[in-house]
Amino acid sequence: MSRPPPPRPALSRERVVDAASRVADAGGLSGVSMRSVGRELGVEAMSLYHHVASKDALLDGLADWVFERIDTPSASNPWRSEMERRARSARTVLAAHPWGLGLLESRRSPGPATLGHHDAVIGCLRAAGFSVALAAHAFSVLDAYTYGFVLTEVNLPFGPDESAEDFVADLGPITDQYPHLAEMVAEQVVGRDYRYGDEFDHGLALVLDGLEQRFEG
Repeated sequence: MSRPPPPRPALSRERVVDAASRVADAGGLSGVSMRSVGRELGVEAMSLYHHVASKDALLDGLADWVFERIDTPSASNPWRSEMERRARSARTVLAAHPWGLGLLESRRSPGPATLGHHDAVIGCLRAAGFSVALAAHAFSVLDAYTYGFVLTEVNLPFGPDESAEDFVADLGPITDQYPHLAEMVAEQVVGRDYRYGDEFDHGLALVLDGLEQRFEG
């Protein structure tokens, strides 16, 4: 005699948002709806409204879901190492879930994880001695760099298994018409096992160097 299938776990806000993240991973943020999340959970869409009030509330939850996965800086550690750790963590999380790029700073009703993360970033900088204005500038430029880098990285015209050198070779000869680009390609890419992703730490160091100079100046 066969056993009956185990009962489904009870629905909760956490389960609904987790399911929405899987829908977004599979089809992007545009594919997230109460109906698609209900299908992912094997329930009717109407049952989700007991846990999230609307699609907007679901998107607020997704923004929190992303921020929960990004390392939160600590005010008890040096500001530069904490900003480095946070930026690298954000890059990893957003590269895995690029739908988050258009979501993180777009919510009019941010949740506790979103607000808590922002407060911790500012708190780390303020504890180090940054003025309120400089902390705001630092927060803005670090996020602009990190988010922009991930946006570029996930939209490169070649896959992770294709080298930049292969891509450049397909462009054909560019020396005469674009001498500066050709010079950079020859010096940085050809025969160098170049990976665009390696640029992240170089750029992050430039941003942090500039902040450090302004902070100490």
